[in-house]
Amino acid sequence: MLLDAAREATAEAVGCRADELVFTASGTSAVHSGIAGALAGRRRAGRHLIVSAVEHSSVLHAAEVHQAGGGTVTEVTVGRTGAVSPSGYAAALRPDTALACLQSANHEVGTVQPVAEVAASCRAAGVPLLVDAAQSLGWGPVEGAWSLLAASAHKWGGPPGVGLLVVRKGERFAPQGPRDERESGRAAGFGNLPAIVAAAASLRAVRAEAAEEEVRLRELTERIRARVPGLVPEVEVVGDPERRLPGIVTFSCLYVDGETLLHELDRAGFSVSSGSSCTSSTLTPSHVLKAMGVLSEGNIRVSLPPGTREEDVERFLAVLPEVVAGVREKLGAPVSTGEAVSRPGEDTALVVDALGRRCPIPVIELAKVIGDVPVGGTVRVLADDEAARLDIPAWCEMRGQQYLGGEPAPGGTSYTIRRLT
Repeated sequence: MLLDAAREATAEAVGCRADELVFTASGTSAVHSGIAGALAGRRRAGRHLIVSAVEHSSVLHAAEVHQAGGGTVTEVTVGRTGAVSPSGYAAALRPDTALACLQSANHEVGTVQPVAEVAASCRAAGVPLLVDAAQSLGWGPVEGAWSLLAASAHKWGGPPGVGLLVVRKGERFAPQGPRDERESGRAAGFGNLPAIVAAAASLRAVRAEAAEEEVRLRELTERIRARVPGLVPEVEVVGDPERRLPGIVTFSCLYVDGETLLHELDRAGFSVSSGSSCTSSTLTPSHVLKAMGVLSEGNIRVSLPPGTREEDVERFLAVLPEVVAGVREKLGAPVSTGEAVSRPGEDTALVVDALGRRCPIPVIELAKVIGDVPVGGTVRVLADDEAARLDIPAWCEMRGQQYLGGEPAPGGTSYTIRRLT
């Protein structure tokens, strides 16, 4: 009875039938089961899968498995705001397309995707669309004629270890792996009943306050977006300025190690996240920021949960400039760049050797010497840090310099920059 009641309450919040929804062990499990089952159910149609370049890693990992098994995958690109183009998805559809996947909103930058428009294109082509709604479901149902939906309770403030998968009636779906009689055969084993009940109760609770909290948190995140560039030099605020979730704001700081900045803010009493190119585990750029073509170094993601106070935001804005300045000073970042007077048109053979040095050092070294290069001259940066492929072009765009490209060099890559100002 408790399980049925939780299912009915959750289905009402999602906007589906109760018999279309099953509970899983996590949001990741829901994504993996949903993609595998949908692809298997439509294997006669073909083995082509469509995803966006900024999907959650659970979707991209499932796509890798599908491709390794002989399937084909098309990755739809995004613009600098992180949003896909509905026409891009429509163009990717093929006669052998079995499934398309699209997140409702991005986990890192908060950009809301045009799900309804993409779903309409998929429906017209007879292709099901799976929506990863983990980040947005707490704010409201996902609009559009989607076919499958996955989400995770911890994203809306519920307990971890509970996910949900919705498969609309009439969709061809073949659960993979051994089946039992539970959860329509789509999730093996008996679920964590107390956690499932708590997940349904928490979803109902946050939805009851969502409209009021959305207005309040949107004002607070807009305050951060508007004021951070004025408080901290050399900052890029990323994500769509309007079509975005109310509680997420993301920005990247030049000449700053994202992980160091994260720890310094933690010492100041603020728990934030980093989609930085310098993650402690892989030292590789965030795939989302890379796909957007924006600065990845010194990336900070601020998530404002329901109940965040205005005074907390103001204290964060007061502390941030000093923290960033302190990290930059420790790293030896330049106070200003591009101030030297140079003779136009003269080329240089200046080379910056940053091999073996991790971000943001290659960009810092570039900024230190650009003023010594004549206007019209070039400088080459040698680097083997994967983040340099993204951060050097982003630095050039922010600083008004021309990025001429990169080419293989002994030990790494040689990036060439022409000074314009």
